[in-house]
Amino acid sequence: MSSIFKPQRQCLAVVVLFFSITLVSETFTNTNHVPNDKSFGDFLKWTLDGKNDPEKIQIETSNQWQLLTFEDTNYAVWVGHATYLINNGDLNILTDPIFSERASPFSWLGPKRMIPPAIPLKDLPKIDVVVISHNHYDHFDIPSLKKLYELNSETIFLVPQGDKRRLKRAGITYVHEFLWWENIQIQDTTFTFTPVQHWSKRGLYDRNKSLWGGWFMQAKDLKLYHAGDTGYSNDFVTTRDQLGSPDYSFIPIGGYDPRWFMKHAHVNPEEAVQIAIDLKSSYSFGMHWGTFILTDEPVTEPPKRIEVTLKDQGFETSFFRSPKPGELLKLSN
Repeated sequence: MSSIFKPQRQCLAVVVLFFSITLVSETFTNTNHVPNDKSFGDFLKWTLDGKNDPEKIQIETSNQWQLLTFEDTNYAVWVGHATYLINNGDLNILTDPIFSERASPFSWLGPKRMIPPAIPLKDLPKIDVVVISHNHYDHFDIPSLKKLYELNSETIFLVPQGDKRRLKRAGITYVHEFLWWENIQIQDTTFTFTPVQHWSKRGLYDRNKSLWGGWFMQAKDLKLYHAGDTGYSNDFVTTRDQLGSPDYSFIPIGGYDPRWFMKHAHVNPEEAVQIAIDLKSSYSFGMHWGTFILTDEPVTEPPKRIEVTLKDQGFETSFFRSPKPGELLKLSN
């Protein structure tokens, strides 16, 4: 029989799924009011259903990032999971940084990396801005954020409403928090926090006490969008209507099975392509797969299903790519 302590079957924070036995009133809700209301009993049903765990596979990585120089601009590198290093011609931006060995509040328990970060933290260029989509442990990794601050105390951290206090307690200085549609201009880039369908929780009594969302990043000549972690909803049509179509989008493609448990919080590959269509994004890149085993789908399945979906719908393969971690992606408007 499967054990409830299988760390790879943890989609959020270990502490949430192990100890979430008391529900509290919600502060934030999705725009369509669809809740992620799976109970602890639902979690036990999923954990004990007898399905075999996905085979641990190390996906192929690239060392192309080593070709970067300090003079290079307009590029992106998938570091792993939802972490992208992005230069938009104006700033060095890091999304949802996680460089820790585990996506967990514990160093000894929880989902363990199958691949190391494609770029070691110490080899990153000077990071100007860090954007955080929500506070689950695989997206909001305090040890990584503290190390980034130690490398550059001038880095600006942008977080959802309700999470600023966590970074202030960690000693980080420049932190701004946002509700949906609030924005900030840093140098020549405007960052806007946008709605997605998800939820938040890190402990016993803080379910949905902080917000979740995506980041639309608009510079003079380049529009970028990072979707964070999301189920499928009309939020992406609304984002396009409000802010225009991005030149490049970074969209999650993994963490989706079983659908009865994951559907409202995590898109599958077909829905990820639909997000790109809804946004009318010129090009999109996949993320949120191949780094940790969090759910039931085979590790290498997400990009294969992306390819099939593109073919079925008549899109070129360049419309939505699943790059290798460490691969150098050139961005141009």
